[in-house]
Amino acid sequence: MALEPLFLRLDRIAGGRHAGVAISEADRTHPRTVRAFAWILWLLVVELVIGVGAVVVALVLAVDGEPVSFAVWMRTLVVLAMTVTLFYFAWRARRGWRWAYQRLRLFAQIFPIITLVMAAIPGLYPLWMVSEQIIFSLIMIGIADFLTSDHMRRAFAAPPSDDD
Repeated sequence: MALEPLFLRLDRIAGGRHAGVAISEADRTHPRTVRAFAWILWLLVVELVIGVGAVVVALVLAVDGEPVSFAVWMRTLVVLAMTVTLFYFAWRARRGWRWAYQRLRLFAQIFPIITLVMAAIPGLYPLWMVSEQIIFSLIMIGIADFLTSDHMRRAFAAPPSDDD
């Protein structure tokens, strides 16, 4: 792939000093790993559709003269940007990069909590966006469930350190 050197540089920024740590080819191509990432990809596609849908709803409301708060615009744009980032992490993790799996797992576990807390703040978002956030959180919990399965944690386990 001609762009791989660019992606490796980006990986170095996103993954830090452990950016070059990859899992074994056997773990990467294991049917359970492949199946987990297939599900994760589809769940991320659903997240993307929901995120685009939220932008469309906000645009339609604004065009119809309804007030759309700054918080709603920020939420819709942040969710779209975050979802694109999660696609990148999932793609790199699927290729076997441990750092990307760790980032994807971390975000899949933290974002639902943040999203649900934000949805619980009275008056911050309209009901349609609160509903969108709850659905978004449930899907993220599903992604986290795949990533924290026994198989995936074993496949992406930390390599033995030099001290061992």
